[in-house]
Amino acid sequence: MGDYLKSLCSHEKALEMLQKTLPQNHPSLANSYSNIGLVHMSMGEYTKAILCYEKALEIRQKIFPSNHPDLATSYNDMGLINAKTGEYSKALSFYEKAVEMYENAPSPDHPNLAISYNNIG
Repeated sequence: MGDYLKSLCSHEKALEMLQKTLPQNHPSLANSYSNIGLVHMSMGEYTKAILCYEKALEIRQKIFPSNHPDLATSYNDMGLINAKTGEYSKALSFYEKAVEMYENAPSPDHPNLAISYNNIG
């Protein structure tokens, strides 16, 4: 709807509540950081978005196996924000990691594999 400040406020409030009730490496916290990163990216606040996406990736790297789709999603997010900031080599590297993970996931025909290939394109 374009009301990014309201969205950001809601996501930050949710993160605050989750931080009080969940362990610091819980998947819901990673999802919350990703959501906040998306809002910052939509607002053109790329530095803040990168920090949020990095935090989500850090959590997911600690809790998921290396071929988990949620981890690949974080790599796609990192690719997207790096593409937005003109860091195309970094973006490509993240997208390629996501493709590799989706291809090696328990379900190698994961629908996000196509999204990753599209991102590379």
